[in-house]
Amino acid sequence: MEAHTIPRTIRRLRLAQGLTQEEVARALGVSATAVSKWERGGSLR
Repeated sequence: MEAHTIPRTIRRLRLAQGLTQEEVARALGVSATAVSKWERGGSLR
């Protein structure tokens, strides 16, 4: 999978489940800021 598609995939899957970034963050034990960065591709390099 190419790096630029990972953020889109994370967001698509989150929205398909009807989850907010905060809910995903809580479930994974990370901050909502981290989830936001993942969806923007900021922490994938």
